[in-house]
Amino acid sequence: MTTSLLHKILTSKAGSAALILRVPVGLILAAHGAQKLFGWFGGNGLAGTAQWLSSIGMEPGYLMAMLAGGAEFFGGLALVIGLLTRPAAVVAAFTMLVAIFSVHISNGLFAADGGYEYALVLMVALLALAVQGGGALSIDKMLSEK
Repeated sequence: MTTSLLHKILTSKAGSAALILRVPVGLILAAHGAQKLFGWFGGNGLAGTAQWLSSIGMEPGYLMAMLAGGAEFFGGLALVIGLLTRPAAVVAAFTMLVAIFSVHISNGLFAADGGYEYALVLMVALLALAVQGGGALSIDKMLSEK
């Protein structure tokens, strides 16, 4: 039964176009996660992210920062290589949903105003990956054929 479930998670009928979606979305997520976790790319790091999340009512801030940063960084890396694409995409899509409703929704649609459009686009792309899987050029595909 476990083997059957794992096979369903890994198997994808999507073609090589999934790679075109997976890699940029994964890189963007990994970069945002690196900002939160490590302070790379001008980010605030774990302590700064935790403090900010606490300030907007997401408690405990440190745990929330680790969860959001981890979902983005490790989920993004998983998407880039196509490993456990569906679970990584679902977790990251949920993270975007939380970002939309906890941070961006009150600012309206447009990203220029701090709105939710960017997080929404990422969430929709992630949901597409969750549905279709990693595609022909993924580690998932290699593993599903064994």
